[in-house]
Amino acid sequence: MKKCTFSAKPVYVILFVTRFHERGPFALSCILTGSLDLLHAAVAFGAAFLAGAINSVAGGGTLVSFPALIWLGLGSVTANATSTVAIWPGTVGSAWGYRRELRTAQPRFLAMIVPSLVGGLTGAWLLRYTPPALFDRLVPFLILFATLLFMAQEPVQRRLKTADAAKHRSNKWFVGGMLFQLSVGLYGGYFGAGIGILMLAALSILGLEDIHEMNSLKVILAGAINGIAAIYFIVQHMVYWPYVVLMAIAAILGGWGGAGTARKMGRTGVRRIVICIGFAMAISLFVKH
Repeated sequence: MKKCTFSAKPVYVILFVTRFHERGPFALSCILTGSLDLLHAAVAFGAAFLAGAINSVAGGGTLVSFPALIWLGLGSVTANATSTVAIWPGTVGSAWGYRRELRTAQPRFLAMIVPSLVGGLTGAWLLRYTPPALFDRLVPFLILFATLLFMAQEPVQRRLKTADAAKHRSNKWFVGGMLFQLSVGLYGGYFGAGIGILMLAALSILGLEDIHEMNSLKVILAGAINGIAAIYFIVQHMVYWPYVVLMAIAAILGGWGGAGTARKMGRTGVRRIVICIGFAMAISLFVKH
């Protein structure tokens, strides 16, 4: 099988413009896949595309991208860091989609970005210094926990709509919500899957009732958590760039175009697929260990 002769680190994206004329379309595949064969590239692209589409409809795309990277042979820590960096660009599209709700959000809710950044960076730091063997043992429990959170998303959202929000708007509740968001950021920077439902709970503590406004803030806060973690992972050389470049493009395309297919399947169908993948991956890793 024809192999690429240069790696897919960010600098080569810049060099692509000049190399394309020398090497033709094959240069593009080298940029995107590095030393990957076509099978690995196809699986990574497909998983990220599906994750982007799922995130745009129901959330929980990490439960697809992360197991796929483990299946492709990456270590659990590298797979987690690579998935975080690769899927993050899809947040930009989601934030743009919620721009109307964000313009009307109260400034104090945007202040939750601060504990999100602090928690996300701390969680990423903890992952950096977690022994790979220990993280391997934690991964099945983390995936199972994230899957159970994902299953609870809709019942919790229904409960949040009927919550007595008025009494939760005091400064006392605000401090509690900020501390809770700090813990969400810590978990998100360390692993990431399932943080959406936790953030909806944090926002409900602060008295929000409009689920669309809550989702818009959730997108921004998740972007802050995963963004700061992604920067840390990049600086610490914890990601596998051939997958990152390829999957980032796929996630953006999935969020933009793949959502149509996901919507045709219906929210329930998408949720069932994600839940099945999560449980299957958790069970397989429990058996393996």
